[in-house]
Amino acid sequence: MTPKQKIKVTIIYLAIDNGEFSLIEDEPLNENSVDDYYDSLKSGGIAQDYAYEFREGEEETNIPCEYSRHYETKSVASKMFDGSWVGWTCYYGGGKHGEPEAFDWMSEAYFLDCKEEQKLVTVYTFNKV
Repeated sequence: MTPKQKIKVTIIYLAIDNGEFSLIEDEPLNENSVDDYYDSLKSGGIAQDYAYEFREGEEETNIPCEYSRHYETKSVASKMFDGSWVGWTCYYGGGKHGEPEAFDWMSEAYFLDCKEEQKLVTVYTFNKV
């Protein structure tokens, strides 16, 4: 599966989990059917809301990303339905008439390796005596 297809499958599963979409019994969700399923999710008007929220990503990656003259950019990533990670450039800002969500961010997505580690952090909070 391509990174774009993994994003689409993850969005489809989010819609299924929220009870807004269901799969056809005889047709499994795989790389051959993902685009058709996503198109039917899109035609129902559901995909746009999920994609809008999803494009902001779960984690900021600090990977060098595309530059835009009119928008702010950051590289973000999300964990996919199968546990893998996919990253992309998130465009935001642009002022009153900006439309950063119009960028085709899914087509520019890429696979990522992610090393997850937990660290102990000490936080100091002071109060005046």
